Amino acid sequence: MKITLIFLILFLTNQVWSQKYSVEKSSIMFFSKTPVEDIDATNTNVSSLFNPTTGDIVFSMMMKEFEFKKSLMKEHFNEKYIESEKFPKSTFQGKITNYSIDNRGEQQVKAVGKLTIHGVTRDIEAPGVIEFVNGRAIAKSKFVVALKDYDIKIPQILWKNIAESIEVNLEITYKPL
Repeated sequence: MKITLIFLILFLTNQVWSQKYSVEKSSIMFFSKTPVEDIDATNTNVSSLFNPTTGDIVFSMMMKEFEFKKSLMKEHFNEKYIESEKFPKSTFQGKITNYSIDNRGEQQVKAVGKLTIHGVTRDIEAPGVIEFVNGRAIAKSKFVVALKDYDIKIPQILWKNIAESIEVNLEITYKPL
């Protein structure tokens, strides 16, 4: 009886874990267009789990991991705007909806959940696509974040240098755990 119970627990545990995916590679990029200067940065060090059976998804990234073309931009981003020492990470917790795990083509989806940036959490809905290819899931999304929604202040003197809203592009390839 004990052996059967242990076998059953191991089997069920394996079934639960086989339904989850983790990051194989990731890229979250933001872009700010202004009359004075365009600013873009990329973070390729994102932690995330995705359960394709339920649609549950979580991710977390350290804000200091964003790479900029100019080191001064990175310094200003971390010290003056995002305040990375005080608010070191951004997170998202929610669901991806409107897809079928059995469909192998690219599918239009929506991510619905809570996004936390700069210590502020807000409900968001972001459009995207998901594709299941060779045992992997590839998720992509493009959405806009208003800085004021996350209490990120732009000094009046710099209003022409930094856009009030930034475009976020995300691409994460997931592999089964």
